[in-house]
Amino acid sequence: MAEFMTETEERSPAVPHPGTAGEAPGDTHAKQKTQDAQLGRSGQDRAENGDGGPADGAEGHEAAALLERTRAVVDPELRAALESLPGSLRRIALYHFGWQHVDGSPAEAGGGKAIRPALVLAAAAALGGPAARTAAVPAAVAVELVHNFTLLHDDVMDRDTSRRHRPTAWTVFGDTDAILAGDALLALALRLLAEDPHPAGGPAAARLASCVVELCAGEHTDTDLEHRAPDEVTLDEVLAMAEAKTGALLGCACALGALYAGAGPQEVAALDDFGRQAGLAFQLIDDVIGIWGDPRRTGKPAGADLAARKKSLPVVAALASGTQAAAELTELYATPYVTGDADGIARTALAVERAGGRDWAQTEAADRMARAMQELARAVPGPEAAEGLLALAEFVTRRSA
Repeated sequence: MAEFMTETEERSPAVPHPGTAGEAPGDTHAKQKTQDAQLGRSGQDRAENGDGGPADGAEGHEAAALLERTRAVVDPELRAALESLPGSLRRIALYHFGWQHVDGSPAEAGGGKAIRPALVLAAAAALGGPAARTAAVPAAVAVELVHNFTLLHDDVMDRDTSRRHRPTAWTVFGDTDAILAGDALLALALRLLAEDPHPAGGPAAARLASCVVELCAGEHTDTDLEHRAPDEVTLDEVLAMAEAKTGALLGCACALGALYAGAGPQEVAALDDFGRQAGLAFQLIDDVIGIWGDPRRTGKPAGADLAARKKSLPVVAALASGTQAAAELTELYATPYVTGDADGIARTALAVERAGGRDWAQTEAADRMARAMQELARAVPGPEAAEGLLALAEFVTRRSA
């Protein structure tokens, strides 16, 4: 489950969209308009950002430009790192990143959106200008390697069969080889920083290693929660798990950029907190979209987490509400999902909403973003210097895919 990644990418057509079962077309359209308003999106936003990208506007354009510039400087170094791997591991890694087909022939698409490396470079630029941004490229590459280490392992654990519109690595090369390729990416990331002659290289390697430990602990908590009854899981536990799995790497990315800018401990800590809070806001919105998003727009099956009886943030908040809807939700979660049960998914989504899970998640996401902005102001007082980080925060909290 994800950052170990937000939002698994299993494309199971058997999981119905909870907003469609038993509804007239007009009802579905009305509910979509309501959802868009709650998530701060317009119809134009969705049309112009079919993958659920950032809302149209200054922040959206700035984020797109930042991501493009990041890919331009990071991808060559990232690919060079992958090419240094032994043959079999190199083949799996290049396939996973989208730079090769299964047979080893070149592929046009490559990599993901590069949000995490963009945060590294934006943080470095905010505190140290263009020179710090250039110096931080190895850290940006290392963060992207760690991110993809988590994806390779995550796909195996969740048995996800599709990522970035192609079969996942484990379905092509097997569990063992996919896991080993992920391990190799982690080792590459740490080696890249350890060998960097920049004064921040060593501290950055140590901080990234600590982040990976936190990611693993968060994933362990998540798997533990899967085996516990719904009434045995607290909201504080799930929030802590989400911070470890999603917020930790975003926070680490910002902190590494600050280190390469020569920032002091207070600025590094503030940017780490900025990334963590933005990451939690992302996870909250992601969980909302995972239940109520329209798969025709997101490209992913809504309701998959409900079908798997996952204890996502809106679900746990709903279960803790003490309402009649919470009791109904507890009953529904105690019953295994039957493949193709569209009515069951719709009833479960409605119970979460009636118990207040959706409203709570959206309110909490706004609160987390407010906290993120406070931390950013502490680290980067000048609004112009903070523009890149602000744009990226807008991106990660307004996207849905």
